[in-house]
Amino acid sequence: MPWRRRRNRVSALEGGREEEAPPEAAAVPSALLTSPQQTEAAAERILLRGIFEIGRDSCDVVLGERALRWRPIQPERPAGDSKYDLLSKEEFIELKDIFSVKLKRRCSVKQQRSGTLLGITLFICLKKEQNKLKNSTLDLINLSEDHCDIWFRQFKKILAGSTNVLAHSLHGVPHVITATLHIIMGHVQLVDVCTFSTAGKLLRFGFSAMFGFGGRTLALAEKYRWMSPNQRRDFAVVKVLANLKAEDCEISFLPFNSSDDVQERRAQGSPKSDCNDQWQMIQGQFLNVSIMAIPCLCSVAPRGLAPNTRLNNGSMALIIARNTSRPEFIKHLKRYASVKNQFSFPFVETYTVEEVKVHPRNNTGGYNPEEEVEDETASENCFPWNVDGDLMEVASEVHIRLHPRLISLYGGSMEEMIPK
Repeated sequence: MPWRRRRNRVSALEGGREEEAPPEAAAVPSALLTSPQQTEAAAERILLRGIFEIGRDSCDVVLGERALRWRPIQPERPAGDSKYDLLSKEEFIELKDIFSVKLKRRCSVKQQRSGTLLGITLFICLKKEQNKLKNSTLDLINLSEDHCDIWFRQFKKILAGSTNVLAHSLHGVPHVITATLHIIMGHVQLVDVCTFSTAGKLLRFGFSAMFGFGGRTLALAEKYRWMSPNQRRDFAVVKVLANLKAEDCEISFLPFNSSDDVQERRAQGSPKSDCNDQWQMIQGQFLNVSIMAIPCLCSVAPRGLAPNTRLNNGSMALIIARNTSRPEFIKHLKRYASVKNQFSFPFVETYTVEEVKVHPRNNTGGYNPEEEVEDETASENCFPWNVDGDLMEVASEVHIRLHPRLISLYGGSMEEMIPK
């Protein structure tokens, strides 16, 4: 068996460095980096680098921002040796094609728990034909627990996707080094937090929520976890758009009161809304309802899903897209990735609020199982919500309430990071 001749390999360190390797693990001559893929790899930022056994070869493995690359380690030969060039040809897989990762262990019949660590197994989704996919695996063999732990944690972090809008809003970019610098320099930022409850029962804390299109898209994507994050997101968006439906609901909200004394009282934890506060109510057919306490910057919306709100101004952005045609709604979605105003449509309404109650009035807005058996996005009698990228299913009214400056996190405001 291949693992009989393996030994513990060197450990990898973040940032592309590795511990001292034995002489046979010498660096590959840079003159060999001549192909377009290798040129792209040279410009790609390295996250991890180390040695694994792939197949029966000891390989120099490099984890970049977009791809995992490896090259068999061979004894140095004279330059221009075609046999050497063939044997040391670099191979790679794109990270977007990896949909799962597990630690590979060898277990005996007597071992009821985890056995001897062998390495890491990557589960890959490959295109077989035009519209068909097939699964494959890649084993990265290394007996070092520390070495595999670093790589395993990095892969899990990558597979988590790009929905960490809180980190992006706090740091300007979803970057580990930037976050570390904020911690070292002691940059502390107060952040508003929302509570989500139904029938007086607390469901969870959060910073942003989407009901309707945003919730349906996430619910469908969760059913295809075997796909990579980008693939299942794109698949879900296209499929939900093809079956676009509006939700019949009633939305009550408390407009934001910027009065200093009111804000000071609420910042100190006033338990309930003031009796003099005037609630407003709208009802109808809505394609999407967004409630955002932070700007929600992300890869698909560089300016943010709610660019006019801030991290700690004591208010939430309520963004409503009423029922409209599919082409018009798609135009609205595309605006998030551009510099144009995504809210300048007659069917889009925005409000600055402190509390929101979303009450689905019945199940005729796309959740009646008798209407369409193939509706994959809804559990029976439940409505899907997208809360900070997590699926939350609720059968009745949801009450979202803002708690100003509830927590302190390391980071900076967007105004401080944008050069003037």
